[in-house]
Amino acid sequence: MKIVIQRVSQAEVRVDEQCVARIDKGLTLLIGIEENDEESDADWLVQKILNLRIFGDKQNKLNLSVQDVKGDILCISQFTLLADYKKGNRPSFLKAANPTIALPLFEYFKQEIAKSGLKTESGCFGANMSVSLVNEGPITIIMNSKTKT
Repeated sequence: MKIVIQRVSQAEVRVDEQCVARIDKGLTLLIGIEENDEESDADWLVQKILNLRIFGDKQNKLNLSVQDVKGDILCISQFTLLADYKKGNRPSFLKAANPTIALPLFEYFKQEIAKSGLKTESGCFGANMSVSLVNEGPITIIMNSKTKT
């Protein structure tokens, strides 16, 4: 799994001009799921993300996690994170999991995040979404479960 993590002051997802998810201060997660990803990949990422210290403390040092600040989390499935762009000009998405694999794993990931007790919202899997956000910092981090140690 590959995830782009963005610290935000607000974010929302619209489908057909209707708001389907909205959060305030917290994290927006763009989630790409590969064919061979498993629940163990999601478990590792959930723990890393929930404990990632990218929020400022009283001295404005990045010492606090999304749990510490009781932030919100917005999960958005995004298969294009797995694009292979090395050959030609049209990206290939062959590494992205088929929806029959990706959807259950995406749902599992969201459920594990929600167990934190934080407000957890999500976009619509497979839909053409309009995502707007205010990236705070800006802080953007990319995590890949395949490169964990």
